[in-house]
Amino acid sequence: MKKKPNILFLMSDQHRADVTGYEGNPVIRTPHLDRLASTGAVFRNAYTPSPICIPSRQSMMAGQFPRTTGCETFGQDLPPGHMTFARRLSQYGYQTVVSGKLHHTGTDQMMGWTRRICGDMQTEPGYIEGKQEDEYAKYRVPSQKWPQPKEVSRAGVGRGQCISHDEYALEGALQFIDDYFNSTYYDREQIQPLLLKVSFLQPHYPYFTSEEKFTYYLNRVSPNFNEPLFDHPFLSKFRVHAGVDATERDIRRATAAYYGMIETIDGYFGQVMAALEHVGQNLDDWIIIYTSDHGEMLGEHGVWEKQKFFEASARVPLIIRYPAGFQGGRTLEENVNLCDLFATICDLCGIPAPEGLDSRSLEPLMAGDSAGWDNETVSQFGGTNLMIKRDHLKYQYYDTDGSEVLFDLARNKEETVNYMADPQYAEAVAQFRERAKELRF
Repeated sequence: MKKKPNILFLMSDQHRADVTGYEGNPVIRTPHLDRLASTGAVFRNAYTPSPICIPSRQSMMAGQFPRTTGCETFGQDLPPGHMTFARRLSQYGYQTVVSGKLHHTGTDQMMGWTRRICGDMQTEPGYIEGKQEDEYAKYRVPSQKWPQPKEVSRAGVGRGQCISHDEYALEGALQFIDDYFNSTYYDREQIQPLLLKVSFLQPHYPYFTSEEKFTYYLNRVSPNFNEPLFDHPFLSKFRVHAGVDATERDIRRATAAYYGMIETIDGYFGQVMAALEHVGQNLDDWIIIYTSDHGEMLGEHGVWEKQKFFEASARVPLIIRYPAGFQGGRTLEENVNLCDLFATICDLCGIPAPEGLDSRSLEPLMAGDSAGWDNETVSQFGGTNLMIKRDHLKYQYYDTDGSEVLFDLARNKEETVNYMADPQYAEAVAQFRERAKELRF
């Protein structure tokens, strides 16, 4: 029987796709991600299934859209025992190990992982014994985050809880690698194939970084100051107005800190890969995946954080490297989704994917065959907001007020014009509306 490949799944939180060297950002230093990109497949149009942490992560793990999983908002989780790609691989003999953030909030904190080294930063009442979330609202601890203007104004040099958590997750991963491959006690060859996920919180706010990185980026970044708000009640939320909500210097400091956090996790990824090579692993035989759960507005359109269907928030970095399986050094433009990773991992490992997935294998695209690809992807937020992207058109529906937005990225990549009323898009709009009904919106 052919030996199944080991998998290294690297993940961050809130990393917007264009703050990477391989996407052409002239300021950020990401040598390790750039190396993966130069020898792997880069998906330039990869999107989150939900532009917020929990639904995005659980949809990715389940290979299903948020409406399918029932995990559509921040305080929910997958039902206990739900099928995830970690559970599927463990059924087929994989050791499934994670160090770092998973963001489960319910009673099933493993969700198919056979070993968790470093747990999450926080948990909230979520899916508990099949009961409704609101039954536990009175026990919920208030959020510790500041409003967006205060998060920006407090940014700069410091540590923050994300940094301490990530240092712990990194150390756990490095110790595991040494124990698993190089145990001086048992001194035996690896028997089981391994899925190792290393998942960091940075560059999620609070925006803090080291003094060295902060001072390097402070006068190199190009902050977004007072960009005009988009005329929509939801897309204009989370505004930070320079000179009113925060100073321009505050915004520059927050941007520099964000860049520093990205460089930090890039260095962590480098340490993990170096540790694997140190114990004799040939990374050309490994499947290596890098992604993030969603992006960061970083002041574009005058707003910060995530939740929006703008490119800065909804598009994510996605690299898959597997020299033993496909030729690298390629950039793919098709619309894909984090949900697609479930079927892709199964396909690359020769494992049958379970029924009921919204996931599509990316393996044909990586092999150069895009003939049968349906160039559509979907993102949802909060059970009320929907995005459908087909080719270069991005349609949005907001159930709270029935409003609709249509962007044409080929015509207006800045996403400043709503083309819903333009007659030339009438047929496309009708198709998007039908698709929204199919998605139960």
